[in-house]
Amino acid sequence: MVKICKRMKEADKLVDKEKAYPLREAITNVSKFPKTKFDETVELHFHLNIDIKNSDQSVRGTVILPSGTGKKVRIAVFCKGPQADKARDLGADFVGAEDLIEKVEKGFLDFDCAIATPDMMRDLSKLGKVLGPRGLMPSPKAGTVSMDVERAIKEVKAGKIEFKSDKQAGIHVGIGKRSFSEDQLFENATHVIEAINHAKPASVKGNLLKSISLSTTMGPGMRLAL
Repeated sequence: MVKICKRMKEADKLVDKEKAYPLREAITNVSKFPKTKFDETVELHFHLNIDIKNSDQSVRGTVILPSGTGKKVRIAVFCKGPQADKARDLGADFVGAEDLIEKVEKGFLDFDCAIATPDMMRDLSKLGKVLGPRGLMPSPKAGTVSMDVERAIKEVKAGKIEFKSDKQAGIHVGIGKRSFSEDQLFENATHVIEAINHAKPASVKGNLLKSISLSTTMGPGMRLAL
């Protein structure tokens, strides 16, 4: 039998399981949850109206959170020559070409985002089974494969995140930290919802979103009004 801690019981009392909350009200409710010993991430969880067996209905895209993610993103950049110098000047945490690829092959994965120039992708493809499942493989669609390394790094540092539907027709996105103001969380959440709606595949009939819920890392979920 799962034992529910006192803090979770107190948070549950603040949530009406039968209610669909307006976004602003749900965010206000989050601020009332008992606090944990760390700064929890505030998350949006989407259930999509897609056929997961149909590859044309995969939902994927990027969005820049106006108030950022609230955490330091460790960036690895796979590039050579002048681009490598530029990446270092811009504060990328790890920069390299074949040497960095070899390091990752040996188990190094201490980064949250990978950026690569197009000329590196042939060699980088050998890391597909390592980076892919962790959502770290650079992609042109996500803007992380580009000759404009400067722009790619600045967008990530500004709060750019990627979203992608999973095998359960869901998308799970962190929109900031509990320490953010309600206005910051609301603005970030609004941008994410709009971006996912905008990424609706042409083959999907009707509304893309079946349901959305808002939660914190250690808190209960609240169903949002669509």
